[in-house]
Amino acid sequence: MLVPLFAEPLAGEARLVLTKRPETMPSHQGQIAFPGGKIDAMMDPTPRDAALREAEEEIALLRDSVEIIAELPSVGTAVGQFVMTPFVGIIERSPLLVADPYEVDRVFDVALSELLDDDIYHSEVWEFWGEARLMHFFELDGETMWGATARILADFLAALTRTDSPGPTW
Repeated sequence: MLVPLFAEPLAGEARLVLTKRPETMPSHQGQIAFPGGKIDAMMDPTPRDAALREAEEEIALLRDSVEIIAELPSVGTAVGQFVMTPFVGIIERSPLLVADPYEVDRVFDVALSELLDDDIYHSEVWEFWGEARLMHFFELDGETMWGATARILADFLAALTRTDSPGPTW
């Protein structure tokens, strides 16, 4: 998956691109997610190539316009047993993004500063198979981001703010 970032020159801040998955998807229906998908062995020599290809297919983000600056630790999902490898990509200018209607209900962006707001973020402890697990939630533009995408985002924001805790401290 791709964690796409760009600078909004008028606002002077970094923004993050997200998607909402359609209810018709076979898994994670209606969830807020980063662009991404499965590796196609015929087209993707690496997970990085898959992330760039999927972003191009899902939101028309041209792979040549993205500079990959980091690979984040892979994250597994509790449901569906997927393993996702996120790549942070910088887009030079504010992109014109178009959602593929089969894979994305909507594409939107949010300022990193908003994601650090206490009114946007909260966490809860849930129990899975007898084990306590910290769950992250971001309330964004009328939608709730949670699950593996929220965990990736929380870890990314914690790294950006240089915290060493297992979750965000904002």
